[in-house]
Amino acid sequence: MRGTEDEARAAAEAAARRSYGKLVAFLSARTRDVAAAEDALADAFASALARWPVAGIPDNPEAWLMAAARRKAIDGVRRQRTRVNADPHLKLMAEEASEVIEEGGIPDERLRLMFACAHPAIDPAIRAPLILQTILGFDAARIASAFLVSPSTMGQRLVRAKARIRETGIPFRIPDRPELPERLDAVLAAIYAAFAEGWADPAGTETRRRELAGEAIWLGRLVASLMPNEPEALGLVSLMLFAEARRAARRDTNGGYVPLAEQDVTKWDQTLITEAEGLLLRASAMGRPGRYQIEAAIQSAHVVRRSTGQADWRAIVDLYGVLAAMVPSPVVAVNRAVAVAQAGHAGDALAALDELADDPRLADYQPYWAARAELLARAGKQAEAATAYDRAIGLEPDPSVRAFLQERRMAMKPQTSS
Repeated sequence: MRGTEDEARAAAEAAARRSYGKLVAFLSARTRDVAAAEDALADAFASALARWPVAGIPDNPEAWLMAAARRKAIDGVRRQRTRVNADPHLKLMAEEASEVIEEGGIPDERLRLMFACAHPAIDPAIRAPLILQTILGFDAARIASAFLVSPSTMGQRLVRAKARIRETGIPFRIPDRPELPERLDAVLAAIYAAFAEGWADPAGTETRRRELAGEAIWLGRLVASLMPNEPEALGLVSLMLFAEARRAARRDTNGGYVPLAEQDVTKWDQTLITEAEGLLLRASAMGRPGRYQIEAAIQSAHVVRRSTGQADWRAIVDLYGVLAAMVPSPVVAVNRAVAVAQAGHAGDALAALDELADDPRLADYQPYWAARAELLARAGKQAEAATAYDRAIGLEPDPSVRAFLQERRMAMKPQTSS
C-alpha cells in the first residue's frame, strides 16, 4: 500500500508539472474565476491522492483531474447561487465537460489566460507574478522572493488581481494589435522569469526546475508561433535557447562550477544554438530592437568562441551599452563592467564598479562583489579583494559557486610590503 501511495503521489506531481496551467486555464476560461478554478483543482488533487492508491492511477491523469475539478466547481456554483440563476451556468459547464470527454483532450487555453492576466485593468506590477502563479503554479512566497516583496503582500496582490478578472469580466483572448505591446511585455517577462527559475538549477538535477525551464521555452515558442511578426517574442526564445544550450557545460565532471568564459564549448548544444541564431536573425530583420533581442545578441557574441576560440568582447561591451540605454539597471552596468575587463580594460572596469558602490540595490548582489573582488585582485589590492570575496561568498547560496569563489580568494598572491 505504501508503494502505491508513493506512485499515486508521483503521478499527481507529474501531472501538476505537465498540466497545472493548462487545467487552470481551461477551468476558468468561461467563468473567468481563476481563484475558484485553482480551488477546484486543489480539491481534485487531494481527491486523487486519496483515491488513486485504492482505485489505481488512471490512464489519463489530467482528464481525471479535470473531471474531478469540474465537479468541484459545479458544486461550488450550486452552493453560491440560487437554482434559477445557477442552472444556465451549470448547463454550460456540463456541456464543456462532455465535449472534452468526447474529444479525448483538454483544449489548451494557457495563452489566452496569460493575456487576460496582462489586461490593462490589472495592476502592471502584478501581471507577471499573476501569470507565474496561474500558469505555472508558483506559490506566493516563491514569487515574492523573485519580485522583492513580502509573501503576505504578494499574496494579497494576487488575490485582488484574480478578483479583478472575475468582477470586470476580463475576456480570455489574444488581444488585437493596438492592445498587444503593453500586454505582450508582461507575458514575455513572466515566461523569462519562469525560465530563470529553471535555470537556477545549473546541474539540472532538480526535476521541477529543469522541467520549468523546458516549459518556459515551450510557452515562448507558442507565443512566437502565434505572433511571428513580434520580434521580441522571437528574441526571448532565442535568448532562452542560447542559455539552455550551455547547460551541460555549467558543471565539471565533479559537479564544480565552471564560469562561462571557461566552459568547454564542445559541450554546448549546437542544435539549440543554430535555432537561436536563426530566430535572432529573423527578429533583427524586422528592425524593431528590444531588450530580449539585445540580450540574445550578447549571447550570440559569446557563442562566437565556439568557432574562433574567443568571445567577441568588443561587441559584448557595445551591446551592453545599448541594453543599458533601454533598461537602466545596475545589474546591466555590472555586466558591462565585467565585459570591459574581459576586453582588456580592467582599470576602466574597476572604475565603473566604483561608480556603482553606493547603489543600495547592489548591497546584496553577489555578482557585483565577485566582479569587484576579481578586479581588485588584478589591481594588486589584496586586502580589499579579500573583503569583497568574503562578501560574495557569504551571499552565494550555491555550494559549487561558493567553493569556486573560495578557491579564487585562496589563489590571490600575498600582498608584499613596501
